[in-house]
Formats: sequence, C-alpha cells, structure tokens
Amino acid sequence: FVVMLFHYDGIVDEWSDFGWSSRVIHVSAKNQTKWWFAKRFLHPDIVAEYDYIFLWDEDLGVKNFHPGRYLSIVKDEGFEISQPALDPTKSEVHHQITARRRNSRVHRRFYKLKGSGRCDDDSTAPPCMGWVEMMAPVFSRAAWQCTWYMIQNDLIHAWGLDMQLGYCAQGDRTKNVGVVDSEYIAHLDLPTLGVSDRNKESSVLHRVNNRIAVRRQSYIEMHIFKDRWNNAVKEDKCWVDPYQQPPKQKNH
Repeated sequence: FVVMLFHYDGIVDEWSDFGWSSRVIHVSAKNQTKWWFAKRFLHPDIVAEYDYIFLWDEDLGVKNFHPGRYLSIVKDEGFEISQPALDPTKSEVHHQITARRRNSRVHRRFYKLKGSGRCDDDSTAPPCMGWVEMMAPVFSRAAWQCTWYMIQNDLIHAWGLDMQLGYCAQGDRTKNVGVVDSEYIAHLDLPTLGVSDRNKESSVLHRVNNRIAVRRQSYIEMHIFKDRWNNAVKEDKCWVDPYQQPPKQKNH
C-alpha cells in the first residue's frame, strides 16, 4: 500500500510527530476537497501500477477494518467499485444501503417498501442497487480510470457523481458494485470541511454558517453536474445507455 494524505488546512509539519509520516506522500492545498486533490494528483497514469484506489474521508473509524481481508473479499466478489459497510451504532448513516448487516459478508441491494423512493425486487438503479456513498469508495484500476474522467475539474464536492458511478463498473453495476459487511468502518461525520486552522476557535454559529455554505455549494454543483450529464447524453447520438429505465406506466 502507498498512502497519500491530502491536507486542506495547510498543516503538514505537525504530522511529523507520527512515526509513519515520513513514509507517506503529503499534498497540501488550502480549502480544497479530496475530489479536487484526486482530479489533480491521482491521474490514472500516475496510479496505474496499483490494483485498487481507496479515496477516503478523514473522519472514519477503522478499528474493525483490515485492508488485506477487504481486498480479498472484493476480488472474490468481483467488485469493481465498493465500500466497507458502516457500523450503524457508531456512524451517521445517511443512506441505509451503506449500513452494516450482521452475519453477512457483502450486500448489493437495499429494500425500502414504504414511503417515497421505494426499493424492491424490481429495483435495479441507484441508490437501491449499484451504489456506494462518496465518503469511503474503493475503485479497481479500471473503474478508477473511468471515474477520474467523470470527475469535473471545477466541481470540487463531486455531488451527483455517486449516482453515475455504475457506468464505471466494467459491466453489470448490480453485480460489480457492492458493500462489504464483514470488514466495516465507522463514519463519524465530523463537520471539518469549511473549518480551517484560522477559524477553529471561532463561534459555533460561525462554524454552522460555514457548514451551511458548503452544503449549499454542494447542491449547486450537483445540479450543474446533472445538467452536464444530460446535455452530453443529448449531444452524443451514438451512445446507448445500458441502464436506461423504461417509461413508467400510467394508471388509468
């Protein structure tokens, strides 16, 4: 494994207190996000010698996670895009498909039979199937090459990208994308983005305002990404969508 740390707060030297710090690659750019860093420093040609790319957030608990066992499962299951399940007792779970299932090795789908956004046996699209969350994705070399080109230079939060990752699954996204239950993590969901070294001691209200601004910008970028995707689909007359959903039948 080779580790690359992306520093968004400009603090690098302080990491030298850790014995392993000199053995990892440090990249620093203030007030950026991991997707901004990934687009610029994880070009497919640069990471071509690696079989898998872990693109993880900083606020993850890994006490119950072993990367060697994880990759063994991923290879055995044929996952091109995956993530470790989230411990529901210690994590902020925003999407139930990411929650760990006890006595399970992996899962590929999620069921929701009530309310809006239902997921049942007939559901084959994200987020019911073929979907992982963006806080801890793991990509195969081929899947990363595809994903890297999908990341937009100017959309640093990458919202909306998760719904299209299935197109990079090197085949059937319902089989090649999944969540690993037996090797799992905790997502602490710490509001670090928007809180720099300059305003760490600022008021709670100021931190909340920063968080709201980040969330607002993320939604803006998501709509821009969707518009670009839809426009690209319209302009490319030769492309056939392998996951195009049939039109819904109207009740009479």
